[in-house]
This record gives sequence, C-alpha cells and structure tokens, in this order.
Amino acid sequence: MKKILITGENGQLGSEMKNLSDQYKNYEWIFANRSTLDFLQPDTIADFLNSINPDIIVNTVAYTAVDKAEHEKDEAMLVNCVSVKEIAKWAKRNDCRFIHISTDYVFDGTHEIPLKETDETHPINVYGETKYLGEQAIIEAGCSSVIIRTSWVYSVYGQNFVKTMLRLMAEKQAIQVVDDQIGGPTYAKDLAEVIMAVIQHRNWKPGIYHFSNKGNISWYEFATVIKVMSGFKCRIDPVPSSSYPTIAKRPHFSLLNSSKISETFGVEIKDWKYSLQKMLANINKK
Repeated sequence: MKKILITGENGQLGSEMKNLSDQYKNYEWIFANRSTLDFLQPDTIADFLNSINPDIIVNTVAYTAVDKAEHEKDEAMLVNCVSVKEIAKWAKRNDCRFIHISTDYVFDGTHEIPLKETDETHPINVYGETKYLGEQAIIEAGCSSVIIRTSWVYSVYGQNFVKTMLRLMAEKQAIQVVDDQIGGPTYAKDLAEVIMAVIQHRNWKPGIYHFSNKGNISWYEFATVIKVMSGFKCRIDPVPSSSYPTIAKRPHFSLLNSSKISETFGVEIKDWKYSLQKMLANINKK
C-alpha cells in the first residue's frame, strides 16, 4: 500500500485532502501540521521524512501573507523555498513523487490572455518571488515532481475571500471591492480532486501545470455573485486598485490556462459559479 504524506493538514487544501482521503482506502495517509513538520526549521525535514518514508508527498504548506511577506522575507523564504528544497532533495534520494502547490503570483500581471505554463514568469512581490524560487529549487533537485500553480483559492476552511465577503456583507450596508484585478477562483475541494486524479493517473508526467476553475472575472464580479447566491442586500461598489493601496503589488491579470492539466490527466475543469455554489452549500452545513 502506497503511503501519501500531506503537509499542512489544517490549511484550506490540506483540510479538503483529509476529507477526500476517506474515499481512497487503498492508500495509507499521513497528515502533518506545524507541530510535527515545521517549515521554519528546514534542517528537521529530512529526519521527519525518513521516519515515515512516504511514496508520494503533497505539499500544501505556504507562507501566503502577501503584504506581511514584504517585511518578513526570511520567513517567507524558509517556508516557500528552503524547506521545499529539502523536501525535493529527499524525494530525489528516495525515489518519491512530489506534488507541490504554487501560485499565479509568479507572473507580473501584464498579460492579456490566459497564462500558459510556458509563459515567462516575473513576480512583482516577495510572496511571488519566494514561490517562484521554490519551483526552481524543485526543478534543480531533479526529483519526479508535479508543480500545480493555482489562484484565488477558497474553501469552507481557513481564511479566504469568500468567507471574508460573507462576513462583511452580513455586517455592513455597503462595501468596496477592486474591479481591475482579473483572475480565476479555485475551490480547494476541486483542487484536492485534481491532485488525486494526478496521483491515480496511469501515466505520471512530471512538469508544471496550471489549475483554476473555469471563469474570467474580477474580485468585484466574484463578490457580486457571492452576494446574489447568499441572498445579501449589501451594496457592492467597484473601485480601482489605486483606491485600495496594499504594501505588496498585485498582478492585474493572472488568469491561468488549465488546458494542459485537463488534457494530460483527464481532469474536468468545473465552472467557477458551480463550484462556488457547492462551497456555499457546504458552509451552510457546518
């Protein structure tokens, strides 16, 4: 029985992977959190991996505080690059497959059509830079890896845009949401299912892949549909990014082209509204 290690068991994606694991009894599952595997201490990673000897590692851990990273680059580097490198080196030595989650923020946002895996990367903030360097560390290590870049992740777990909007719409009569950043939302449950499709596919093909739900929207459009589906009356005013300054720059366009992962692993790309509706139904059950 193959052994799968999921890092970041309490995060959005890690929690969805844990839920999904019940459907795959043909694998032995191990879930690690910060108390058992601390990415701020990369020198402890090899010993931990030796102690469990996984066949497949799925890394869902990331330093994702985009603005905070501008002042905490060392911590972001440890989590998003240095520790990732240690996992990749161990995977190479032990013939272990490695699935790593990366981000649309490796791009600068100047493109006008959905981004392909071959498009030039050029991160414009520390978070994106450290995630890009993590990708490069995996490639340089030479392990058998699948890197999945994703975007705008949300779930019933953790903190994310959808849950923030639900809270604000319940509290306020009017909110402002930027309308000039374009991308595609990703329901973490869908991403978890994609990861399992990759693991189970008869033809493992290492490389970089993109995945987000089908759609081309702004944060404002995302918020508007959340409002309609949830039945709130709160007014939403569209504003430019310049009206909502942040410490870290954000890409204005980071829509991902998911055709490669769909064609390679037979993955269905669900429409973002369909997946959002599923998430809202699930959050109401909690």
